[in-house]
Amino acid sequence: MIVDDTCHVLTASYSFHRKPFIMSKLDGLKNYLLRIQTDGRCRALCDHELTMVETGDVLLFHPDEPYELRIDQEENSLGEMTIASGDYHIFFKGSWVDKWWSSKKRPNKIRVRLTDGLLGLFQQIVLEQRRISNPYPEISSYYLRILCLELDRQLEEQPSTTSKTYLAYRIKSYIEENASSFFKLEDVAEHVEISVSRAVHLFKETFGTSIMQYALDVRLNMAKERIIFSPMSLENVAETSGFANYTYFHRAFRARFGMSPKEFRIASRNSLA
Repeated sequence: MIVDDTCHVLTASYSFHRKPFIMSKLDGLKNYLLRIQTDGRCRALCDHELTMVETGDVLLFHPDEPYELRIDQEENSLGEMTIASGDYHIFFKGSWVDKWWSSKKRPNKIRVRLTDGLLGLFQQIVLEQRRISNPYPEISSYYLRILCLELDRQLEEQPSTTSKTYLAYRIKSYIEENASSFFKLEDVAEHVEISVSRAVHLFKETFGTSIMQYALDVRLNMAKERIIFSPMSLENVAETSGFANYTYFHRAFRARFGMSPKEFRIASRNSLA
């Protein structure tokens, strides 16, 4: 029995507009559309109403849904009329996409954490589509599947659309992306543009743990994987996993896993042998 599980990227590109632009397809786009606003803002027809789309907003459209995009002049802080709107957009189709779309109710616009990882997926799909000679066209479809599932994960991780929850998840994302290097609470707070005390409170309220405790958890899991799967020395594991010194790493690792890093490496290698 052959299972139809196709996922095709039709076109993928990046656009930056400095002139007014209108796209109107009120009879539908005929294919799925995924679009992320990376710079500036515009307006789009979401749930049959023109809605402001700002940096970090993702647009999702079914083939039969009416679509309208407007990029107009706006007044900046200096009172000047300007236009600036940048986005990645992907048109796609396939049976896998149909199943993904129907698996849950999907709004036309969702707010996401504009991380390097998420943007990297869009960028990689665009690069794959630009290849003139590409013996592996299915690579872009796999990136697209990962992108769709990543958007689902972000939706599940952000059941609330309040600004407080959004900031807490931005902090969480910052920790996960920067855990391998040393950072202070001030760095985290500066990243989300709030005070240290507010950042600490929001994170604790949302996740039930402190910022630095979560950073420690991420670093220990990172170190554990490197001890098992890499030939690094234990000192190098500690350094590349974000620990300031080996003594602290050794103490924290033993407290979490009940054995020293050396004992853990020996035990894991014996279990894999």
